[in-house]
Amino acid sequence: MRVSDFDYVLPPGSIAQRPAPRGTSRLMTLGRADGSVGHRSFAELPELLRPGDVLVVNDTRVIPARLYGLDPRGRRTEFLLSRHAGSAPETWDCLAKPGRRAKPGVSFDFGDGLQGEVAGPSGTGHYRVVFSSAVEPHLERIGSAPLPPYIHRPGGVADAQDASDYQTVFAREPGAIAAPTAGLHFTSAILERIAERGATVVPVTLHVGIGTFKPVKTDVVEEHRMDPERGLIPGPTAAAVAAAKANGRRVVAVGTTSVRSLEASARTNGGMVVAGPFETSLFLVPGAEFLVVDALLTNFHLPKSTLLMLVSAFAGRESVLRAYAEAVPAGYRFFSYGDAMFVA
Repeated sequence: MRVSDFDYVLPPGSIAQRPAPRGTSRLMTLGRADGSVGHRSFAELPELLRPGDVLVVNDTRVIPARLYGLDPRGRRTEFLLSRHAGSAPETWDCLAKPGRRAKPGVSFDFGDGLQGEVAGPSGTGHYRVVFSSAVEPHLERIGSAPLPPYIHRPGGVADAQDASDYQTVFAREPGAIAAPTAGLHFTSAILERIAERGATVVPVTLHVGIGTFKPVKTDVVEEHRMDPERGLIPGPTAAAVAAAKANGRRVVAVGTTSVRSLEASARTNGGMVVAGPFETSLFLVPGAEFLVVDALLTNFHLPKSTLLMLVSAFAGRESVLRAYAEAVPAGYRFFSYGDAMFVA
């Protein structure tokens, strides 16, 4: 399958730069069986759920992982914390912009008493940086939300509104460098209405890494490799999913990260979702069998992205692209801060 099979035309004006107030975005519905499309408000989501449904949300919390350091010549370089390098809390693999300044041996001053020295490249465009101390205690003071590049801010730096907007209401476990954006639409009131409907909301944790959004640079879809991401499935969540599957009730994944968490666990454990920590590089493309997930809430994703490929695997490529082609002229807002789609 070619990556170009997942391309589509999107006017720049369709890319949301700010979210609608939580709970007020638009919600497209897509029939998984017949490709039928409907148009609703996100506030109507509880009406689309059934008593006994189990909604699985990702409770990861985005850390302010974008830092700016000054080199000895006073030039500002942007670093995005990507992952811990080994067990040392002060050593990270980072993306750097511009990367030409991140030369081995160069030190950067990040403010707040934090310095970092580039140890060298660490593969796949990353640079290994050894900081003067553990980074996490400094992030709330000197870090900023790692917004994707299609969201534009003065100076390229997320503002105070983003610090709130780019977290879900159920964010609990720090560790993500990007938000699980399907969860951004929920409010406490909507969650209460879901409970009144007789559905259950349970968490998984998948710390979203840069690999989720890494561009697919191969021509053939199957040749792309996802970077590993770490997470945790709590015991009550595994039990709730198992009970739903045993009793013919739906498992509704909120976001592609929840899909990958559930399906990765099932593939490792004979079709069952099992509690405990995990690491996954699962890449779902058309032709994949879904062992757990029966319905999906998601946003509208970038052309030729792994996220669009996952949704296409779940609902069918042609149906998804037809729905996207309808969404553009209908004024739906796309990407992280955009509108939502419910596939069932």
